[in-house]
Amino acid sequence: MARSFYQPKPENTVEDYKRNNTYYHPASDIYYTMVERDGHYFQRQYQIDSDGRQTNISEHRIDYVLGSGNHVRAYLHRTRDNTLMLLPLAWYAENGGHWGMNPGYDRPDHQGVRRTVTYDCMFCHNGYPVIPAANNAPRSAPIYSELPEGIDCQRCHGDGEKHATLARGGHARAEEIRNSIVNPSRLSPERQLEVCMECHLETTSAPLPSSIVRYERGPFSYKPGEPLANFMVHFDQTARQDRFEITGSVYRLRQSKCFQKSAGALRCTTCHNPHEQVSRNYDTICRQCHKTGEHMATNNCVGCHMPKRRTDDVVHAVMTDHYIQRQKPAGDLLAERREIEPATYRGEVIPYYPASSADELYLAIAQVSQGANLTGGIARLQTAINKYKPANAEYYLQLADALCNAGRYAEALPVYEDALRREPESAAALDALAKCLSALRQFPRAEALLRKTPRTDLRLVQLGIVELQQGKASEAISAFEGAIELDPDMVEAYNSAGAIWLEAGESAKAEKALREAIRVQPNYAQAHNNLGNLLSEAGRFEEARSHFEAALKYQENYTGAHYNYALALSRVHRYDDAQTQIEAILRIDPRSAEAHEFLANLLRGKGEVQQAIEHYREAIRIAPEFSQANLDLGATLANSTDPSAALPYLRKAAQSSDAATRAEAQKLIDKLAKAP
Repeated sequence: MARSFYQPKPENTVEDYKRNNTYYHPASDIYYTMVERDGHYFQRQYQIDSDGRQTNISEHRIDYVLGSGNHVRAYLHRTRDNTLMLLPLAWYAENGGHWGMNPGYDRPDHQGVRRTVTYDCMFCHNGYPVIPAANNAPRSAPIYSELPEGIDCQRCHGDGEKHATLARGGHARAEEIRNSIVNPSRLSPERQLEVCMECHLETTSAPLPSSIVRYERGPFSYKPGEPLANFMVHFDQTARQDRFEITGSVYRLRQSKCFQKSAGALRCTTCHNPHEQVSRNYDTICRQCHKTGEHMATNNCVGCHMPKRRTDDVVHAVMTDHYIQRQKPAGDLLAERREIEPATYRGEVIPYYPASSADELYLAIAQVSQGANLTGGIARLQTAINKYKPANAEYYLQLADALCNAGRYAEALPVYEDALRREPESAAALDALAKCLSALRQFPRAEALLRKTPRTDLRLVQLGIVELQQGKASEAISAFEGAIELDPDMVEAYNSAGAIWLEAGESAKAEKALREAIRVQPNYAQAHNNLGNLLSEAGRFEEARSHFEAALKYQENYTGAHYNYALALSRVHRYDDAQTQIEAILRIDPRSAEAHEFLANLLRGKGEVQQAIEHYREAIRIAPEFSQANLDLGATLANSTDPSAALPYLRKAAQSSDAATRAEAQKLIDKLAKAP
């Protein structure tokens, strides 16, 4: 544990930064190279263009290494505002060591250098940091004023200042010195195990939630010896999943008959001594209870009953399964596997630890916080809040978030306002309220709120979007530029600014911003789509094609990119290929009126008029006020054997808010009126 977090130095580096230091990730088409330069360490990312040259290059310094290296080493970059970002590439110890993507990154659309190291992460992976006093509240930005290096004695023994003072003083009695610090071996079996459970009890790494830190407690306020439930509560699914996950050692152990029948005698420290690195003789420990049986002579109890396995959530790591099973699981437990997202759980969330929790508030919050039991959970949380009337604003924010996630924005609004009244200085409450107001299209009020809060990169991006919704393009650009100034890696700001400049016809500025977005995050599909549009409009089809195809590689079901690619293909008269893109949209979303209308135009151009009419009709059935579809159907019918059938659609188009559509529809109506 003392090697859990540290600054990289030659003496603690086992990775090779000089040879075999490049890894190619095919899914995102990104290369990563680990670099040592002038005593500092960096992770460099880039792509290779068609001429074999490096492009979209960015580099981040490795300020900290997370992990002892027994299984995994991950790399962290410290930003100028003292947050920590997880870098995409990790080092895994299996088979002598190799490079691989971090969990959640082994996919085409991974988020690049955008994953923040939260207080929850730091709680288990390091000693307690110094954080700003204002950042103790739930949802606070994870700012680290000072960082220790490695988990220290105080994680298991509590604050050692008084103990050290008495020991150094030379006057205190031995018993007084011993009693001034927690000795876990003197705790009850339950409290002893909880010292380990604070970090090693994760029921699942998939959305549930696994646990919730109580809102009245600071993120690093747990002290060994106190009941763990006073600090955090744990939850589980009704049907336990047989997933072997990397931080679920105690969860797996507690499922074992050996644990359940030991009456508290079997604990983590039965097999593990936190003060030494050398492994104990596990067979001897097993034989304390299991004294008979012919197979006992094998001297490999753990190999069969607690085998090493590849974890389900960190697929490049191999660890010991702490679920003690009678039969070794079937199959090759070490076989390589690709990262897949676990199935989304939808159902009741139940208490796990404590097993019979009467805490109605947290049990209700567990239903809604990650959407497992949203509909039933909202009513339960409303009832619990009305019953207990908690003072902390976070309870109300959780309820309002749940209402928004259920699409009930109007109901969420007064709940957000109530939360803000309780904590007027809460930036989290202000941000959440502004998002709700935006969803309700109350943009001026959302803008006013966002201007009241301190400038952060994310808040400026939100402000820019709100201003854009009000037609304030120049103000939005200023907000996005401000976000980039605060965070030069803010890819959303580059992309949004580029889209505005593209709409305004400032192609050079747009192209520069969009290419910068792609340099920062080469697999950012939205920027590829916008740049594809720009290049297509400029007549640079081959360049545009590569960006549309990149957008669709990184986000397979990106209907906007399919649509824009179809437009680009139509511009160069590749109508069959355009039709392929539109048909892809309709497989993803059969109710896309715009796709039906586009497909109808393509079919009409190929002379397949009857099929075109069917798709125009479907577009109008889905969106009766779709004026362009009404106009196009009317124009098609006007040239048919029954021109009078066109009139209802043309009259509808003649009521359009678009002047050109109105004029064209009226022209056709007048022409039909003059026809014999």
